[in-house]
Amino acid sequence: MIHVGSLGKIAVVGSGAVGCYYGGMLAHAGHDVHFLMRSDFETVRRDGLTIFTKGGVQRLPRVQCVQTTAEIGPADLVMIALKTTANAELERLLPPLLGPETALLTLQNGLGNEEFLATRWGAERVMGALCFVCINRESPGIIRHIDHGSISIGEFRRPVSERVRAVAAAFRTVDVDSNAVDDLAGERWRKLLWNIPFNGLAIAAGANVADVLADSGLRELARSLMDEILDAARRLGHEIPAEFADFQITRSTSMGAYRPSSMIDYEAGRPVEVGAIWGEPLRQGTAAGARMPRLEMLHGLIAHATARERE
Repeated sequence: MIHVGSLGKIAVVGSGAVGCYYGGMLAHAGHDVHFLMRSDFETVRRDGLTIFTKGGVQRLPRVQCVQTTAEIGPADLVMIALKTTANAELERLLPPLLGPETALLTLQNGLGNEEFLATRWGAERVMGALCFVCINRESPGIIRHIDHGSISIGEFRRPVSERVRAVAAAFRTVDVDSNAVDDLAGERWRKLLWNIPFNGLAIAAGANVADVLADSGLRELARSLMDEILDAARRLGHEIPAEFADFQITRSTSMGAYRPSSMIDYEAGRPVEVGAIWGEPLRQGTAAGARMPRLEMLHGLIAHATARERE
């Protein structure tokens, strides 16, 4: 069970850039963190994990990494950082980790992830987190934190709880700016303000963050997409001020030529989270009465490009 001051046994499922960064920061601070590793297993077991942060380098020479969740066993907290395209694998991966009071914290992008977990393992287990961070996995066991890094954590369809406060407090002790939030769904839409245009234009236009900001047409398109998202969020009960969209544009300048994760996945020929990041927001927004022609076009372009890449 999660208590203030102690998160108990933590399992990280999805040990890519996000899972290794947030899990690694907790492990470096002495928390009992176990990583499910696949392709990186042998390297991390031999060399450990290195996290380059803006403030220095965190080295974990010995990492508790395994190849199956059965080797971890029941945990107090499971941090899920798999891409949403691999959600079906959770049906096999999660059961060995579940005890009577195991909490599930999804760090995944887009919409629908908490619902996926709740329908299978109970809403009372489920929390969600939004990671506002620029981070890349450079090579096996090597993570580079480029910019930002805050995390917002909330319960699924419930107000802030003691366990949410405990997780947020633990992240603050490792210099990760963290917030406990009541409106988790609203936070998801706030993150979509950035993810939809910048991840989307990275694929549709082959443009990194600096490219989008430097091109007047792409920058205007990104801001127009944000207006559609703001309208959809409002119709769904999440009031996000227009100034927050302008802030997202402004704060992106420090990212430089950052390549969003969707761009990296697309260029590597890996599955892209089309449904969670673009499809589900479009579905929910239009069902609520929002007109989203730019998002509809962007979703179509990305769906076509990613389908063609798999052919």
